[in-house]
Amino acid sequence: MSILMVTGIEGARNCADVVGAQLQMDVEVAESRRTALTALRRREYLAVVIDETLAACDPSAAEKICALAGLAIPVQVNFAVSGAARLVREIRAALQRREREQALARRAAAAAIESELKSTLAGLLLHSQLAISGGGVPAAVAERLRTVADLAGSLRRQLSAPSETRREARA
Repeated sequence: MSILMVTGIEGARNCADVVGAQLQMDVEVAESRRTALTALRRREYLAVVIDETLAACDPSAAEKICALAGLAIPVQVNFAVSGAARLVREIRAALQRREREQALARRAAAAAIESELKSTLAGLLLHSQLAISGGGVPAAVAERLRTVADLAGSLRRQLSAPSETRREARA
């Protein structure tokens, strides 16, 4: 992935080269709103660094750029007073924040799925056991219901085990 820098400041290409070398990523420079929007339509970026001067002078342009950025992290920096070292720090911090947020989102999604599975399994287990104990069920059907109950119980135990144990079992 790469980074898009949106700035018309002189020396932006040199700054992009330094930032790219420090972050070990490709850095493209868009010198205008139009160039930035074209670049964002063409490909995805990890981050979009927008010159605060552009954002202050043309807020609607900055909003359009951010809207088209997709999953790229927008970072606003004043290129006139920031050196490459600060720019690298700002981008690194934004990328690290994104990684933390993605990890939290993955954990929340996994917890929600796990909770839903546990609830569904509990219902499946309960209803299959009730059907078996209800009587009047043909032997072949009762045997299948026992198999379903056993499978649901096994899956329930696996989901109740600590997550490290599950990772080891998958490996």
